[in-house]
Amino acid sequence: MIIHTAEPQLPERIARLEELAHNVWWSWTPQARELFRTLDYPRWRMSEHNPVKQLHTMTYDQLQAAAEDAAFLAMYDDVMASFDTGCPASNLCFIPTESMGFTAPIAYFSMEFAIHHSLPVYAGGLGVLAGDICKEASDLGLPMVGVGFMYPQGYFRQRITPEGWQEEEYIELDFRDAPISAALNPDGRRIQVSVQVEDKTVHVVAWQVRVGRVNLFLMDTDVEGTPPRFRKLSARLYAADPEVRIQQEIVLGIGGVRVLRALDLAPAIWHANEGHTSFMMLERVREKVQAGKSFRDAFQEVRESSIFTTHTPVPAGQHIFPNSLVEKYLNGYWDALGISKDEFLGLGRTGGQGDQSFNMSALAMRIADKRNAVSVLHEKASKRMWHGLWPDRPVEDVPIVHVTNGIHVPTWVAPEMNHIYTKYLGRDWVTRSDDQEMWDRVLNVPDEELWRVHLGLKRKLMHIIAERGQQDWSNGQTSAEHIVATGGLLDHDVLTIGFVRRFTEYKRPGLIFHDIERLKHIVRDRWRPVQIIFAGKSHPADFIGKRLIHEVYTLATNREFQARIAFIEDYDLHLAHYLAHGVDVWLNNPRRMQEASGTSGMKAALNGVPHLSVRDGWWYEGYNGRNGWDIGGLEEPGNTEEEDRGDAEALYRLLEQEVVPLYYHQDRSSIPHGWIQVMKESIRSVVPLFCSRRMMKQYSDRLYLPAIEAVKRRGPA
Repeated sequence: MIIHTAEPQLPERIARLEELAHNVWWSWTPQARELFRTLDYPRWRMSEHNPVKQLHTMTYDQLQAAAEDAAFLAMYDDVMASFDTGCPASNLCFIPTESMGFTAPIAYFSMEFAIHHSLPVYAGGLGVLAGDICKEASDLGLPMVGVGFMYPQGYFRQRITPEGWQEEEYIELDFRDAPISAALNPDGRRIQVSVQVEDKTVHVVAWQVRVGRVNLFLMDTDVEGTPPRFRKLSARLYAADPEVRIQQEIVLGIGGVRVLRALDLAPAIWHANEGHTSFMMLERVREKVQAGKSFRDAFQEVRESSIFTTHTPVPAGQHIFPNSLVEKYLNGYWDALGISKDEFLGLGRTGGQGDQSFNMSALAMRIADKRNAVSVLHEKASKRMWHGLWPDRPVEDVPIVHVTNGIHVPTWVAPEMNHIYTKYLGRDWVTRSDDQEMWDRVLNVPDEELWRVHLGLKRKLMHIIAERGQQDWSNGQTSAEHIVATGGLLDHDVLTIGFVRRFTEYKRPGLIFHDIERLKHIVRDRWRPVQIIFAGKSHPADFIGKRLIHEVYTLATNREFQARIAFIEDYDLHLAHYLAHGVDVWLNNPRRMQEASGTSGMKAALNGVPHLSVRDGWWYEGYNGRNGWDIGGLEEPGNTEEEDRGDAEALYRLLEQEVVPLYYHQDRSSIPHGWIQVMKESIRSVVPLFCSRRMMKQYSDRLYLPAIEAVKRRGPA
């Protein structure tokens, strides 16, 4: 149990530990993590690797002992020197990179940011991508400022009932334990802005999160003076009620712009991550109209500096509000823009004049001059989907490009794999993560050494799962059956497949159960057994997703599977690391053309875990025939039943004839050399192409710099 002491009174010699703890740079910097681990390992573990919380549980005497420990002080001085180099001390942590053409920051708006599990203001992949973008921007010295929401209740904590149904538990964030501080204006006063929602004034304050050089500002509506019905507007992420959703998106877009103005920031580029953020563009148009420009001129100026990233490959996934809600909550906003209500609603229209819906992505597509999908396949799907906005052009000329997603390598690499890469690729390997020639040297890593590290990571995963079950059991919170169903009897010597993602129908978590008897034969093989770990949440309003969780959990309790199916509850960033590091195979089988990109398989590949996937999203670009396995080929089936039947057959055949035999074909020293070649090829071919360093360089080259040049050509606004 964590017990808070008073606010830590740090000895002067190590006084900057508090500053370091409040900048999540430490979370992707090995020597900084080791510093807090060394400070007090039991509290490091009890705080779930959260140094802010760790420091708040330590006494002055304990901290004074560290301040007198020569070895600790040497480590502390080295870390702080790196911190000052990697993240110069500054309230706004902004370094102009004029050599790259950037003299003002990029404003990056997103509904969610996954920075660290101590700040649970994320739900899934969209937030993980946003967090990785901020971290890579910091590493590259790319000036960026993030804007999102502070959700005190976060998304939700997942609990599985004894009957196998997901229950949502919302736990209020203790702000004392989070790496946040009040956002201040240049005069040192806390900023506060207001936004009109319907006929009410909503007051907004912001919290600052330091992400290396990048600052993230998270808005909070729980402010005195805000009407009671709106004070909890920012309490939870992705509310099911469409009225709450549109209220949140008004505050995010309009309020976010006003927060940056209150901070005296003038971004050069405004980047909208998905349609939730689109009102940000309209607010900037309104500013210019209020300053005396015509709507047409203001629209064009905003257009040149706006970038929109879409993540949704199917029309059904678009974020759409009925016109009645838009009229209700933005009543009169069109007057401030100098246009009619019908013209305003037309900005979000995708159909003809009779269309009574307002599409947030259509709004962003119309205003932003630069638009990108998040993979090669997604670009093709997006061009087809949005062709109606450019009906006079051929589909291939629809102005949408792609920047395939990538992962922030320092965040997602296991410490043990980091050691191998440092040893065989060089001490500077992280800064060269997009260098293909460097990654070719992975082939020189001795098989025995790589396998030993992988088995260690696998044992660590099994230990974490067992420890969770032990804690639940000792607290009287679970039954023996539940412990078995949640992985209590998993075996680290068995080939382990991981299916770890949001539980929703198109991702087909139940595909591997298409033929139950055949699967039983695979997992129960006496000499070559297989076990499968599932983890993921379903949105509280997604009843189909909840049913899929229930089906998996029910099968996990079936004794005929011999405890080789497990559902691990409450998947979060903390658990994500252990799973991506420790399983043997990463399984992904979405319906074709419904996964825009995905990134979880990239994280697994970084740690030597091969991908077994349908060639959708990023795997269409990543698969080379030697670095994993392709389920079902590229041909699109005629219907969903045919697709499920064909892909299930392909999956079983791959497991029976290729994956399982290769894993268990081991020499006398129990080394599977053929399998290790797939591991190495997965690392070698995936990491340089799907790292965030490559991604952010492409954002700069394809989107940011061209936008800056367009603004320069126009001249002063």
